[in-house]
Amino acid sequence: MTHTLKLGLQASAILFGAVCTVACNEAGSPGVEYAPQMYESIPYEPLKQENVNIVNPMGLNMRTPVVGTVPSGKLNYYDHIPKDSVRIAERTLRNPYTYTKANLEEGKILYTRICSHCHGEQGDGQGPVGQKFKGVPNYSTGNYKTMNDGHIYHVIQWGRNRMMPHGSIVNPEERWKIAMYVRVLQQGKGPDGLADLVQAKGDDSPEIIDQSQTTDRSEQGPVEEAQAGKGSATPGQGGTPARNGKTN
Repeated sequence: MTHTLKLGLQASAILFGAVCTVACNEAGSPGVEYAPQMYESIPYEPLKQENVNIVNPMGLNMRTPVVGTVPSGKLNYYDHIPKDSVRIAERTLRNPYTYTKANLEEGKILYTRICSHCHGEQGDGQGPVGQKFKGVPNYSTGNYKTMNDGHIYHVIQWGRNRMMPHGSIVNPEERWKIAMYVRVLQQGKGPDGLADLVQAKGDDSPEIIDQSQTTDRSEQGPVEEAQAGKGSATPGQGGTPARNGKTN
């Protein structure tokens, strides 16, 4: 009996010690680490916060970028045209991409995926949403038929009237290609207009239609520097030189 009691006390002591050992550890502690410098960086890392940063304000590793800073490779996201200045956009923005069959077909895919539910496959404003909420324009009528690439690009980015901005959904290259396909729909032939243009011009045509015509809202005639035939001083897209008028 004495021996049994002694064994029970020893087992209880061991169990109590184990419980105390576990209870005293921090829940998030990994325990003993061998060479912790391999796990935890000694320099501050901007996207990781282990302890208070005694150098930066608010104790954070990540700091707010300097005003006016443009992230590397993102220059074409900043055209510096206010969202309500679509007239400036249609005069100054120039599509840096050529009207080729591949670009138009990619624009068609993007348009079908992102725009057709409102604007319709034919560009007539009779998509499922457009039929329910009236007022979606028909690209092949009135002033909508003469919108140029810069105008369409700006509206995609910032939205207009009841159309919400889509700049966070499509990047600049995709916006330009959607604008190309909208120009096809302006002819009133729907998706068939793309095949007709390619067949008429040939698959290897460097440019299928003039993408840079700017028109006056009242007279429907080219105005300002749209046909100047010279590079824009402020293309706003970066990387590729902008072109005014027809591509050489």
